[in-house]
Amino acid sequence: MSRNVAEVVVETLVEAGAKRCWGIVGDTINHFTDAVRRSDLRWVHVRHEEAGALAAGGEAFMTGELAVCAGTCGPGSLHFVNGIFESHRNGAPVVLIASDVARAEAGLNFPQEVDQRKIYEQTSVFCEYISHPDQARRITAMAAQAALARRGVAVVIVNGDMFTEATDDALAWRVHRSSPVLRPSDAEMDELAAALNDAAKITIYAGIGARSAGPQVATLAEALAAPVVHTSRAKEFIEPDNPFNVGMTGILGNRAGVDAIDGADIVLCLGTDFAWTQYYPDGKHVIQIDRDPTHLGRRAPVRLGLVGDVGDTIDALLTRLKRRDDRRHLEKTLKQWREDREAYAKSGETADPALIHPQAVTQMLDRLAGDDAIFTADGGSPMVWLLRHLTARGERRFLTSLLHGTMANAYPQAMGIAAAYPGRQVIAMCGDGGMTMLMGDLLTLVQEKLPVKLLIYNNGSLGFVEMEQRVEGLLDAFTGLKNPDFSALAKACDIAGWRVENAGDLETAMRAWLAAEGPALLDVTVNRMELVMPPKVEISQVASTAMFGVKAVLDGRAREVVALLRDNFLK
Repeated sequence: MSRNVAEVVVETLVEAGAKRCWGIVGDTINHFTDAVRRSDLRWVHVRHEEAGALAAGGEAFMTGELAVCAGTCGPGSLHFVNGIFESHRNGAPVVLIASDVARAEAGLNFPQEVDQRKIYEQTSVFCEYISHPDQARRITAMAAQAALARRGVAVVIVNGDMFTEATDDALAWRVHRSSPVLRPSDAEMDELAAALNDAAKITIYAGIGARSAGPQVATLAEALAAPVVHTSRAKEFIEPDNPFNVGMTGILGNRAGVDAIDGADIVLCLGTDFAWTQYYPDGKHVIQIDRDPTHLGRRAPVRLGLVGDVGDTIDALLTRLKRRDDRRHLEKTLKQWREDREAYAKSGETADPALIHPQAVTQMLDRLAGDDAIFTADGGSPMVWLLRHLTARGERRFLTSLLHGTMANAYPQAMGIAAAYPGRQVIAMCGDGGMTMLMGDLLTLVQEKLPVKLLIYNNGSLGFVEMEQRVEGLLDAFTGLKNPDFSALAKACDIAGWRVENAGDLETAMRAWLAAEGPALLDVTVNRMELVMPPKVEISQVASTAMFGVKAVLDGRAREVVALLRDNFLK
């Protein structure tokens, strides 16, 4: 029986495992959405396509399965762009159905016509037109397979009139899944083992590529008496049940993580492509293992670069290693890690009930949230509070915008996650700037019955940018935000809402917020003068911050300088 292109595309996506399609209906995709209506694919109606792309990416990242978003030609498809960049860089298997004008109008500067391929080929693992009806199943299956196998976004471009075309293609084009064993050759494994056996002090640096190998990383650390430093994206996979974990390196990291890498004779990088090169040791100390050969030596020169899956490589390596009894390097960094955590715990303390530190809010959230809660955090300071003050407990999951660094990612991603995990507690840690950027999709939470819990760190500013300006010795400019009472706004949208301005009211409100049925919002006024302190404070940073202080005093802002000193250095 003949079927049209829209029906075939939807059918192929469902067969590939897709359960939801996020988007806004309209002209060039009307026949596609009609096919969705008659299928097992759930259409989720958002208020802005960027939120839809972020939601699809959140769903796909957490489940590892295909998610779909779809948009009309021109403005509709273009609104997806930032969310698609975020989802692609996060490694989320998403298919975007990007419609175009009718073929008879293509190339004639018809209203809303854009070159979709030029826009999306830079942020996708696959980007192709369906140029003939008989390509529909084949192109869609190729897109889905590329998204799943290469962990990224695949784009299928379809002219609006193409959706109505009939196809008789009966070939069984479909997605194929595989789980190959991937490790270096025996000769390379012997070279790796010899280098590790000869080294006095080894530190393991594990990234997102070790997501399926957390227990194996801990076993390797035990054999090598090595501290384990993890990237920010690998927190949830490496931190739980790992007595060798010493935190992170980088500007968002901690002292133990930095010291563990600086003090090592060999840093064994496992599935990490951490971008900040200043936090790597000299290249002669780096051995890198990664599935992607193009990542080897990309961030820092390496002594040895090997292609392999982290888990498969560790399994083959363990029998080649000599057990190490000297634990001095490990114990030194573990001691520093304990001190780091004690400092984090104290950072939220205050004697002023009207002053709420964001660290204190996050520490309370860590204590009250479920052991299997899923957290998202906006780019900026909320992601810092997540990484430093939430505990990974094995079942907990985390998603932040660490590669694309966008604002307004937290609650749209949480929408996708809540749709995929209706029985789980899903918590979005939002900045006030991020929340107000895509606030319209609060209505999606209500309309689609998505029980996301929204926590707003309300400091009345673009706080991370403000901090960056001050650390560079600049007067902070254009960062202030005139915010509404977010709890009242939530209630106007039929969302339960609470507002907290005093530390003594926080726990009662947070418990009620977490226990609420359906979506709920907790608006907490937090300290605007909070600094995100790096693991090591450089003299240049002290000098620049002092320069801000001088400029601020001369500008009549002495009270702000006093608050900055009081809230960050005199606690």
